[in-house]
Amino acid sequence: MIKVCGIETEYGIHVASAGDMSPTTASSLLINAYVAQLDRKIGWDFEDESPGRDARGFAREGSMPPEIETHLVNAVLTNGARYYVDHAHPEYSSPECSNALELVLHDRAGELILRRSMEAANRLLPSGEEIVIYKNNSDGKGNSYGCHENYLIDRTVPFSRIVHELTPHLVTRQIYTGAGKIGEELCHSAISPPFQLSQRADFFEEEVGLETTLKRPIINTRDEPHADPQKYRRLHVIVGDANLSEVATFLKAGVTCLVLAMIEDDFHPTRDLRLAKPVTAIRSVSRDTTLKTRVELDSGGELSALELQWELYDLARKYAAERGLEALGNEEVARRVLDRWEAVLTGLESDPQSLASQLDWVAKLRLVEAYKQRHGLSWDDPRLAGIDLQYHDLRPAKSLFARLSMERLTSDEEVARATTAPPETTRAYFRGRCLERFSSAIVAANWDSVVFDIGEDSLRRVPMMEPLKGTARHVDTLFEECETPAELLRRLGS
Repeated sequence: MIKVCGIETEYGIHVASAGDMSPTTASSLLINAYVAQLDRKIGWDFEDESPGRDARGFAREGSMPPEIETHLVNAVLTNGARYYVDHAHPEYSSPECSNALELVLHDRAGELILRRSMEAANRLLPSGEEIVIYKNNSDGKGNSYGCHENYLIDRTVPFSRIVHELTPHLVTRQIYTGAGKIGEELCHSAISPPFQLSQRADFFEEEVGLETTLKRPIINTRDEPHADPQKYRRLHVIVGDANLSEVATFLKAGVTCLVLAMIEDDFHPTRDLRLAKPVTAIRSVSRDTTLKTRVELDSGGELSALELQWELYDLARKYAAERGLEALGNEEVARRVLDRWEAVLTGLESDPQSLASQLDWVAKLRLVEAYKQRHGLSWDDPRLAGIDLQYHDLRPAKSLFARLSMERLTSDEEVARATTAPPETTRAYFRGRCLERFSSAIVAANWDSVVFDIGEDSLRRVPMMEPLKGTARHVDTLFEECETPAELLRRLGS
């Protein structure tokens, strides 16, 4: 099954010299300043929201579903994305994408939208006050905010198999997806590590569960498909870091899509890769920049994170040779994922510093170590923590990431276009084109429907339960031939 995917990023927010302005108020100001520039603000439709549904058929005692904050600003954009306030953070949820490269593009479009939002909001603030946005996952005070991925998978695949076979990948992929971090915040170890691969690893306490903000699990069980629930499941992955590196995002989504495809197709490794202690393993892997720490397998024996990723890579190569990659949708992109995965694992094995232009944690570690040595600092010097934070600053003049020559997979022109144009290969195209063409007749929208008001006695809801329908190929001619929303609805009804 084609792995429709998306990324939801909660951005860090800080208001300089703002008195008592709360993060929630600042986030609302930020987003409203951006959507005020649009022709018309289209709100989110909460009709079908069900974040408390658990894939296990029950919720463990004490677990709580995420709260839905319906009173806060919540907008749908013409590129098919959702832009809203979530838990006192601005959150950008990308439109549905059909491959990893498309997802990289729309993740970068989200960054540009946040930068434009900062500029618009700061024009409204008094002199001396400024909203600053960071694409990171930790405030340095023990609080973490998420970068969540979503993947469309076959409902018939037993959830227990997903837990058993995906967990080793999610625990070890941080060797190329980690955003890097100075020290630790929750003191899981007797000696604080000077530097970690991942910003999020400290914050996971369970193997499986429904939570996203407390007692975070490695495998999240939220069962809210936003599609036909008889056919599909939406796997909600919450262990990832918010990456600025395009290569890291490409591998984060692309390799996970490959692993999920193999799970769906019953293409199993020759040895059992299940981990004996996944929570311990995710932390120990993050704390070792030499990549030599070994994690215990449930079946006995040990592997390093790099060795485990090589095993998954070899299995994926065999899968591609025997089954092909057509099921992943864009075969060319899938092969690029395989090739880049191999190249990055090879680089990590021989010399991680050779990947400083490709991976966030390597780039950040190089910056921090150079500054530390130049000024003779200890690892607990607050100036190093400042460099860590400044790496993620979205202000072009302040961002340390922006000063680096990091490899690009997209162009500035493509990213700018993606802030308004939806992907052409998923239902996000229909949603985005409806908002572009007929926004005055749209009351609200969400992932699986658009609600129209065309002056009749009742509103008209257009369901979109198939994520791979409503693409440019499906509806371009329809939009060209319909001059009014009423005509569009009549044609859809026929």
